[in-house]
Amino acid sequence: MLTRAITGLFFIIVLIGALLLGEVVFTLFFSLVGLGALYEFYGIVKSEANKPNVWLGMLSALTLAILIGLHCIGYIPFKYVWLFIPMISLIFIVSLYQKRALPFNDIGYTLLGIMYACIPFLFFVALGFISGTFNHYIPLGFLIILWANDTGAYLSGRSFGKHKLFERISPNKTWQGFIGGVLFAMLIALNLEQYFGSLAKWEWVTMATIIGIFGTLGDLVESMLKRSLNVKDSGNILPGHGGLLDRFDGLLIAAPLVFLFLLMLQ
Repeated sequence: MLTRAITGLFFIIVLIGALLLGEVVFTLFFSLVGLGALYEFYGIVKSEANKPNVWLGMLSALTLAILIGLHCIGYIPFKYVWLFIPMISLIFIVSLYQKRALPFNDIGYTLLGIMYACIPFLFFVALGFISGTFNHYIPLGFLIILWANDTGAYLSGRSFGKHKLFERISPNKTWQGFIGGVLFAMLIALNLEQYFGSLAKWEWVTMATIIGIFGTLGDLVESMLKRSLNVKDSGNILPGHGGLLDRFDGLLIAAPLVFLFLLMLQ
């Protein structure tokens, strides 16, 4: 328990530090976290039947992260991000030479890893630039709301939880916890406009609703992934907390949807 608490505190300090140290550190740090999550994904799905092309998948994700980072910081226009496409083509072409019995299993897991484990972090990076210039308050608010949802879900589920949400996937999650988490996230979001500005109050609350609902679903999806692969944790990089996918499971589905919501407001 002590190890878990210390790791959790250190984890939060590092995340907030990465947000406050400027656009370059923010972009670089969360891009690297996305690459780390991708490496974890490849590690847990790899088997005799499924062998994702780790080096090419990582290289493709790195290329995309660099291009998106350069665009966000203002060095290149968005059209250059599409230079990522030849890397995707290579994933298919290289499989022609590997003489695997089920090549599309390998291709599928290679591409799924990029889409599921890495790209959501690049959407999160893009949240910092959604207004045109770097604004750390929006991604910081995202994380605070995500943590508030987890805290509210835990407390309300422990106090009032009776009806299982997805017992087949996560036996401990309840409808009461789910609702409590969303409501607590919305309550916290109501106060973010006062301290952070950047968005209107209704936008913060809508953002909290998206994070509360889809953050929970992202948690369940990651649990489904681990159950299907018969693994307890995605990794061990965070003592007492598991891997990067375990700690950021709520972000994986919520971040792209929050980005889309805010983009529609521009």
